Amino acid sequence: MSNQYYHNTGILARFILRRDRIRLPIWLTAITVITIITAPALSSLYTTEQERQAIAETMRNPAMTAMVGPGYGLDNYTAGAMMAHEMLLFTAIIVAIMSILLVTRHTRDDEEDGRIEMIRSLPAGRLSNLSATIFVLFGANIVLALMIGFGLYALGIESMDLIGSLLYGAALGATGIFFTAVTALFAQLSENSRGTIGFSFMVLGVSYLIRAIGDVSNQTLSWVSPLGWILGTEVYVNNYWWPVLLTTGVAVVIVVFSLYLNAIRDLGAGFLPTRPGRKNASALLQSPLGLALTLQRTGIIAWAIGMLVLGLSYGSVLGDLESFIEGNEMMKELLTVNPEFSLTEQFLTMLMSIITMICTIPPLIMILKLKGEEKNKRTEHLLARAVSRTRLMSGYLFISLVVGVFMLLLSVIGLWSAGTATMDAPIAFSALFKAAMVYLPAIWIMTGCAVLLIGFIPQTTSLIWLYLGYSFFVVYLGGLLQFPDWMGKLSPFGNIPKVPIENIDFTTISVMTGLAVMLIVIGFMGYNKRDIQG
Repeated sequence: MSNQYYHNTGILARFILRRDRIRLPIWLTAITVITIITAPALSSLYTTEQERQAIAETMRNPAMTAMVGPGYGLDNYTAGAMMAHEMLLFTAIIVAIMSILLVTRHTRDDEEDGRIEMIRSLPAGRLSNLSATIFVLFGANIVLALMIGFGLYALGIESMDLIGSLLYGAALGATGIFFTAVTALFAQLSENSRGTIGFSFMVLGVSYLIRAIGDVSNQTLSWVSPLGWILGTEVYVNNYWWPVLLTTGVAVVIVVFSLYLNAIRDLGAGFLPTRPGRKNASALLQSPLGLALTLQRTGIIAWAIGMLVLGLSYGSVLGDLESFIEGNEMMKELLTVNPEFSLTEQFLTMLMSIITMICTIPPLIMILKLKGEEKNKRTEHLLARAVSRTRLMSGYLFISLVVGVFMLLLSVIGLWSAGTATMDAPIAFSALFKAAMVYLPAIWIMTGCAVLLIGFIPQTTSLIWLYLGYSFFVVYLGGLLQFPDWMGKLSPFGNIPKVPIENIDFTTISVMTGLAVMLIVIGFMGYNKRDIQG
């Protein structure tokens, strides 16, 4: 391809950096800070070799291997080996999510909004925008790798040397680079941003599942997964660099193919065939609620399957949980220790908060779809007819609220089904149901915050994801990192009683429900008064 295909790529890269001057630093800083503060917290929990070896024995549990990956260096479980074993995989998943979202934002999102067409009308090459996006994301992941690598080394922890720390950062950076390439490919194959994100997350999910199965049953299978490659670095134990080179090399090949596809496809088109719609609209499409449901039914089905599988996967480890927690000081730090209840029941309180926060994602996606339709200039066509703003938003809100209950119920069914099959004394479904449903007011508050942002400041709706991330951080790691109680109380999930080891506080539940209703009502008022984005 001639150089004219890449004309003014540098200018577009600077433009992307300017657009993400807030979003990108937040991602990089948050991931780096979480990594750097977790390392000393783990080290302080296990100060002696005997304590570390005790936790190493519990990590040989197949359930833990499936969740966090195979344990390298378990015979000499240093602080570095522990950090890589328990944190590398989950951090890599977060880095992959960052790359998927940012690449989609600057490729398919911009193409759907007409910005790529405008850019191509200027003196810019056909491949300049995609090249600039890849260049910026590759650079961001390299910066992240260096920040984490030197940051971990600066902690001065004995077993976390410079080479191992740089490899830890490089493994994360390589993961981000790989999923940058994967998302760039799907941005060419799919004809919309929803498909681009969906297929990219599917690759991430399948990669995790294949790695989990392979790590437990057949190690060769793990090498089919890019996440398996990353864990193959054996950071702080053997420090293999070739998996990083393999991951990066495959990413480069995918990028070259993506650029080729971008050069030969029509703007706005994709290579994956789309099913033609009906010639005549169904009865479901004759109301705003039906239209909203039709637009999101594929996503609802996909998330429903995902939540059921999530519950099944967590339920499958309940049988071995008691023996695992008994020798795991880190897990005891995360739990509310109460001798009147089994360790499994106490673990459920933390598990339910995690499951609920994951179940919060689909309802937020459902309600934020309204903002996406407005951004794509489709809302005004509905409002120009005999459809009020209240009726329009009510349809999306109804779907969001129902989906929240439905996802939580499916995860509980999966948890109970797998737990019943693996536990000698299974926990009753009613106990699991109460422990999960008590979190509904927290989901409603998050939905209310989204409605409030849509009603008054639709440009800032992405802040709801930042708030959800904060909630996950302080609720899940608050006990381990010894955060003050007020930080947890800033999240709605930090105010929910820990059922079954605590009684349901109906006053708190009522206040939170009332707050959610108030946020929703105020959001509706703002939506009815503000201008629709044209």
